[in-house]
Amino acid sequence: MNRLALAAALLASAAPLAAETHRIEAGEGAATRLQEALILAAPGDVIELAEGRFVLTDGLSLDVDGVTVRGAGMDKSVLDFTGQQGAGEGLLVTSDNVTLRDFAVENPKGDGIKSKGADNIIYHAIRVEWTGGPKATNGAYGIYPVESTGVLVTQSKVSGASDAGIYVGQSRDITVRGNLVQFNVAGIEIENSRNALVTENIAARNTGGLLVFDLPGLPVMNGGNVILRDNIVKDNDTANFAPPGNIVASVRRGTGVLVMANDGVLIEGNAFDNNPTAHVMVIAYTQPFTDARYNPHARNVVVGKNAFGRGGDDPQLDGKAQLLAAFGGALPPVLWDGLFEREGNSLMIAPGVTGWSLNLTHVGQSLAEARPGPLVMEPTDLWEFPAVGAPAALEARLK
Repeated sequence: MNRLALAAALLASAAPLAAETHRIEAGEGAATRLQEALILAAPGDVIELAEGRFVLTDGLSLDVDGVTVRGAGMDKSVLDFTGQQGAGEGLLVTSDNVTLRDFAVENPKGDGIKSKGADNIIYHAIRVEWTGGPKATNGAYGIYPVESTGVLVTQSKVSGASDAGIYVGQSRDITVRGNLVQFNVAGIEIENSRNALVTENIAARNTGGLLVFDLPGLPVMNGGNVILRDNIVKDNDTANFAPPGNIVASVRRGTGVLVMANDGVLIEGNAFDNNPTAHVMVIAYTQPFTDARYNPHARNVVVGKNAFGRGGDDPQLDGKAQLLAAFGGALPPVLWDGLFEREGNSLMIAPGVTGWSLNLTHVGQSLAEARPGPLVMEPTDLWEFPAVGAPAALEARLK
């Protein structure tokens, strides 16, 4: 073996360097030191944010696999982007097996934390907040993983997002658990994604609590296999403050759960209260589209046993007076627009759940023309919900 081959063999067999912890203190020069640490980190390293407020004028980025960014707590280590230049996100992650935990992001000009193509990513005990309250000028998304396989978002808080507090898009194998989302346009949104478990969250004081959408024209299509289970969805009464033209600008104030054009959604074990438009709405996508891959109808949506409190008594819908008169003063807990791909594959409800169809017959029809009628369908074996959620290995990384 020649010297070059021998050296290569020794390097290949050498044990990896020990992971390092890079501690960044707040104060003068912190922004530069933090970005340098994010650039120079090696896989397995920990970037530790000390307690304090880190004043930042530019966004941060991480493109190294296997790094953990860890603060002293979501109210102790704060990345303050109030003076940020430009409109980018606070932190952008484009690498795999990253863990973000125990720190806050405040007042970014764009999204709070965005991860793109970052597989097996964890967001744990993260706070993203626009401290001036709901405004159209706030960033769109608080926690924003997109185009990823393996996403875990736990015990985090987001408020003030002008689109969605927690948004998971074009991804698969997702768990969103134990989070608090409030004063956002949408609390939690699962869009064009598959195999998602949304559980044990509190969605309160948003325009809409939990949204499950499928939209046309995106690189990843055909979302489905989404379970909304054991969440508290209440008091979603914030006026919609999304910028005009945004898809969520059409979400009505007072919506608990909104399912649109998705395939296979189970809603069970949730507690709903004081959602003035409706606790659960299931609708088709009614805008023009040219994407031949797209199915605009909601399919295989199952509403099981949930706790339904007061709601539907102030619906922000066209034909409000006629609808309230038809329903005796308040809309029912479960409302379907009646638009279907084929008979029997749209909405199924458990025995004892009150659901009505508006029995619309075509896209663009006014709600004033609705002919409400009760839904009497029960869950069948038409759709089987598989085990969904983030890989067990992600849960293990938090222990």
